[in-house]
Amino acid sequence: MTNTRVSRHCPVCDAPPTGASTFVGETLNEKRLTGFSFASRKDPEYMSHRMVQCPACDLVYVDTPPRQDELARAYHQADYDSSEEANDAALAYIAAIAPTLGRLRQRSSALEIGTGTGIFLEHLQRAGFKSLVGVEPSRAAIAAAPPNRRAWIRETIFVESDHAPDSLDLICCFMTMEHVLDPGAIARSAMRLLRPGGAFVTVTHDYRSLVNRILGRRSPIIDIEHMQLFSSASATQLFRSCGYADVSVQAFVNRYSLRYWTRLMPLPGPAKRGALAIMGRTHIGGVKLGFNVGNIITAGFKPE
Repeated sequence: MTNTRVSRHCPVCDAPPTGASTFVGETLNEKRLTGFSFASRKDPEYMSHRMVQCPACDLVYVDTPPRQDELARAYHQADYDSSEEANDAALAYIAAIAPTLGRLRQRSSALEIGTGTGIFLEHLQRAGFKSLVGVEPSRAAIAAAPPNRRAWIRETIFVESDHAPDSLDLICCFMTMEHVLDPGAIARSAMRLLRPGGAFVTVTHDYRSLVNRILGRRSPIIDIEHMQLFSSASATQLFRSCGYADVSVQAFVNRYSLRYWTRLMPLPGPAKRGALAIMGRTHIGGVKLGFNVGNIITAGFKPE
């Protein structure tokens, strides 16, 4: 990351940062950056840009972020090593999205922004969707996808003009809205690309959840990848300001292996390495446990 940053207003409500309070100070150490620093479901690095809290809409955001081209390059070059966790996440997402799918008028076409290996697209195919597209900037993630999914995946960042207006029944954006400079632009683009009655669905971290408030600065969501962090209030405002109807925000349960939960815990290095070593010699590390860890799913519909 370079130091060519420009101050920005709140990306949800456009309030100036002058009235915002500091949420976390900058703790970026470029010497500690690795190929996994911009990878999904990595081990926590406890580094972040300075983030402020908007008093108008409750969003937490980086007020002087890196440029868009720097972020795009970082994600394009990121390594990938989370296939098991991606599969676990997709199972949680398809269960959480069931009420939204039940309200769709048709299941013809779907787009996933930040698709990774495309595992969630497989679940949508089983749910009856005929045309599937996923966009993903990480070359390593796409390389980890099995051949049957690669035909669905485009190696790129999301660009609205790559898709036809009023052509999609469902657009999903899971654990990606925190990573972009303008989440409002994505929400507005999704509105234009959806057919009337279609749905836009996001999964984001909730910085106001109990677990994240307890962990504070040691929460894995305080990370250099995240340009903003949502709460139920800010996610609702984003969707409503972009014209979505019947907006809902719900917490849900993620189910991961004990090994992965241990990797996320803010334990001292020797203790964590010892615990993971024991798990590596036994079957206990693979035991799946479900918790509400402060993730929320937000859904809204394009008016008929």
